[in-house]
Amino acid sequence: MYEVVGVRFKKAGKIYYFDPNGIDIPENDFVIVETARGIEYGKVVIGKKQVDENDVVLPLKKVIRLADEKDRLTVEDNKQAAIEAFDVCLKKIEEYKLEMKLVDVEYTFDRNKVIFYFTADGRVDFRELVKGLAAIFRTRIELRQIGVRDEAKMLGGIGPCGRMLCCSTWLGDFEPVSIKMAKDQNLSLNPAKISGLCGRLMCCLKYENDAYETGKKELPDIGQIIETGQGKGKVVGLNILERLIQVELQELQRVVEYTLDELIKEGAVSTQATD
Repeated sequence: MYEVVGVRFKKAGKIYYFDPNGIDIPENDFVIVETARGIEYGKVVIGKKQVDENDVVLPLKKVIRLADEKDRLTVEDNKQAAIEAFDVCLKKIEEYKLEMKLVDVEYTFDRNKVIFYFTADGRVDFRELVKGLAAIFRTRIELRQIGVRDEAKMLGGIGPCGRMLCCSTWLGDFEPVSIKMAKDQNLSLNPAKISGLCGRLMCCLKYENDAYETGKKELPDIGQIIETGQGKGKVVGLNILERLIQVELQELQRVVEYTLDELIKEGAVSTQATD
């Protein structure tokens, strides 16, 4: 077991584990840590806890110290410098006539590197751009191409539900989302209705997917013939979340709605499937 704290560097960003290094670190405090890209400033979102070896990437980087007011001011200065760097880079992109869209600029805490995030339809030869930016900023330059989901996470916005985008407010990692999830939830397959601002399938399709998958295993299939207390019937509709089954009774020639519990009590069993 390893003692760790969870640190986040951006709002709704991924949480990384660090060795607290014997420092008393309250949750929600800011710390200075050593990362793969240098010294960084982050917020402790998970207090000290023990985790299994399989849950961490070894060797664990250490927390250097608690952040102070001077560090906070450094972060603010870096943000202001990033805004200025954004404008400079836009002009350079136009100058070199590159087919790319600049999304965000970030300085590392120690000013050791400037990272420019961009989107593009294909590969972009930005070697001359890097040289031009390096001559201006006199530091290491990194251009990082990102996808449309990452772009939405960085820029934020309001989703079709009327709330701020999940990815930009609290969703740390993107999980795979498939069209099958929309089908299982009986949603319209109109791309405009199941796609987010990024143009990809909405992340929220994943939220209830486990409940739908469990429900489908418990409930009979559409078209299946089952035995009820009122005779045989064909399943013609399902409400998976509420565990309701609509059955067209053959003898009564009408549709009756049952709960799953009612059918279990009545001993309803599957006898055959329709063609």
